[in-house]
Amino acid sequence: MATAHGTEHPEVTEKHDGITGPRASQDPQAPHSNNWHQRRDLASWGHGYAPAEGASLHPGVFRPYEHRKFANPAPLGLSAFALTTFVLSAINMEARSVTVPSVVVPLAFGYGGLVQLLAGMWEMAVGNTFGATALSSYGGFWIAYGLLLTPSPWGILEADGPYEGDTSSPVGFFLTGWFIFTTILLVCTLRSTVAFFLLFFTLDIAFLCLSVENYARDMGNEVAATNLKKAGGFFGFLAAFLAWYNALAGIQDSSNSFFTVPVIHFPWSDKGREQRGKKESIA
Repeated sequence: MATAHGTEHPEVTEKHDGITGPRASQDPQAPHSNNWHQRRDLASWGHGYAPAEGASLHPGVFRPYEHRKFANPAPLGLSAFALTTFVLSAINMEARSVTVPSVVVPLAFGYGGLVQLLAGMWEMAVGNTFGATALSSYGGFWIAYGLLLTPSPWGILEADGPYEGDTSSPVGFFLTGWFIFTTILLVCTLRSTVAFFLLFFTLDIAFLCLSVENYARDMGNEVAATNLKKAGGFFGFLAAFLAWYNALAGIQDSSNSFFTVPVIHFPWSDKGREQRGKKESIA
C-alpha cells in the first residue's frame, strides 16, 4: 500500500541493529541467504526508504523491491520543459534587452533535453502513451535546438555553415514541424483538463508565431519578424507558467501541501462526468 513516505512492504522477520539494517540471517534455508550475509528488502524499514549507505545501494547485493510503485514522472518532465521554455521565451521577448540565446544551450542539453527525455522514458514504463510521446519528443526538441545553437563542431546556423547563413527558411521548416506535432497533441488534450489544454494551446501558438517569424525574415520583412518573435516569446512564456502549474498539480497531495491547485476537468471528460454524477446523486 502506498504511503506518503513511499510504498509499504511485507513485514520481515529479521531483527534490526539500528545501524546497518537487517542483521545477517543464520538460517541456511532462508531465501537469498548464504549463511551470513543475507540482505532482504531494506525498504521494509524506515518508512519505505533504503538508507543512503545501506546494502541495497551496493550493486553486488542489490535486491529488487517487491510491490514497488513508480512515482509520477510527469511533474519532472513538465518542470524541465517549463524552465527551458521560460528562459528562451524571455530572450525572444527581448527582456532586459537580451537577444542572444546562448544561455539556453546548457539548459537545452541538460534539463529541457536530457531530464525531460528521461521523464518521457519513465512515462513509458508506467504505461502512459501520451506522456511518453510528449515528454520524450520535447526532450528531443530541446536537444536538437541546442545543437542548432552550438557553433562548433556543427555550426549549422553559422555564416560558413551548410546554409551559408541563409537559415531562416530551414529553421522555419524545423519549427513548423513542431507546430504540427503540437497540434496533434493538442487534439488529444480535449478530454483532459482546462489547465492541460491551455498548456498545449499556448505552446502551439508559440511554435506557429516563431515559424512564421522565420518566413517573414526570409522575405525581408524585419518588422513583422521581430513582432512575431516577441509574440512567440509571449505565448511561450504563458506555456512555461502553465507547465509549472500542471507540474504543481501533479506534485501536490495531502502529504506535502495544505491545498491543491484546481485543474478544471472538461465537463465532457470522463472525470468531469464522474464529478457531475456525484453532484447529481447528492442533490
